[in-house]
Amino acid sequence: MRIWPFTRKAHVEQKSLAEPDGELLSLFTGIPAGSHALGLARALTVPSVQSAIALITSSIASFDILVERRDGKEWVRDDEHPIALLLSDRPNDWSSTFELVRDLIATALTHDKGGLALVNKIDGRVIEVIRYEPAHYTVDYSGDGRLEPSFRINNRPEPSGNVMHLRGPFSRSPLTLAAEAIGVAKNMEGHAGNLFRNGAKVGGVIEFPKGLGDEGLKKMKAAWRSAHEGAENAGRTAILWDGATFRQMTLSSVDAEFLATWKHVILEICRAFRIPPQLLYDHERVTWANGEQAAKEWLAGLEFWMRPLEAAMRRALFSDAERSNWRVRFDRDDYTNVDLTARATAISSLVSSRVLNPNEGRSWLDLGPYAGGNEFLNPNITVSTRTTGPAQPKDDQ
Repeated sequence: MRIWPFTRKAHVEQKSLAEPDGELLSLFTGIPAGSHALGLARALTVPSVQSAIALITSSIASFDILVERRDGKEWVRDDEHPIALLLSDRPNDWSSTFELVRDLIATALTHDKGGLALVNKIDGRVIEVIRYEPAHYTVDYSGDGRLEPSFRINNRPEPSGNVMHLRGPFSRSPLTLAAEAIGVAKNMEGHAGNLFRNGAKVGGVIEFPKGLGDEGLKKMKAAWRSAHEGAENAGRTAILWDGATFRQMTLSSVDAEFLATWKHVILEICRAFRIPPQLLYDHERVTWANGEQAAKEWLAGLEFWMRPLEAAMRRALFSDAERSNWRVRFDRDDYTNVDLTARATAISSLVSSRVLNPNEGRSWLDLGPYAGGNEFLNPNITVSTRTTGPAQPKDDQ
């Protein structure tokens, strides 16, 4: 006796909640399956999405990570602390600190449960930091309104003090929040690709006042293609016969609206990731005024990820006793490294206003100190008793 189903499928498709497709997204989130529902793998094939994630993650990962100690009311850099030595080289045996920070932020940008790294400790001493892929950990929150997280890595509970966890606001990643815009962008890419792949848009139409017949049509097509198609025949003068006319096809208002909609969707993706369009190579409406303001907003937007990551690193890398006197901080002075003129102007202004001394300003340029450079003097108003010439004997002065 055979039990239903009577036929066996040759292949059963395996689906995973770690990388849900449109049907799973529709089932568990309510997003309609089809045009606007796409998984991470397909979303990353949209160039604007890929560029936005790479830009945010690589920009933050490029900053130096400083370990600082509280000294009275100030914070003093300490490069000899074990945590500083660990983060300056490799947090584990197979990856760099750059890769750790980059991939941790990339996971938080693309997964709702955020990025996670385990801090391995022996007798309270940190020996390595390991980032895990989202499929290997779960994050649960208490239901009493406090949203206290609990973590399991490979189905093994881990104390929150050993976990470096970073997630986006609203309990959703930017990729999820921008799912509709990304889905539209992907569909428009596919439509444009089919348009040119299938030759749906013709260059022009040859019109005849009377019918040619099948044989005449074949000869006309062969002669036209032989004379005018191909790069080597570009620009040749067209010769028409039997009263035929050539009408060139132009972009209609619908075509122009298609391009405008495509640009708007890319702008929506920029908004979702808080990236100025010019950083994704859209310089169409950039001016001196709004370009400078957009650059400031871009740097401010990075703080949305740096501040929580600094807090997560401080919580996981230091013990309760150390946490009040030690912290981890990204070196934001690197913001101006790409513009030497702006950096020099800022240093000159700060030295002149006696906020920095010359040696502190030189340290921003990775230059060593010089004698007398620790004085907080304004070089624009300080008068020197002797400015030129070699030193004179006392009797000659």
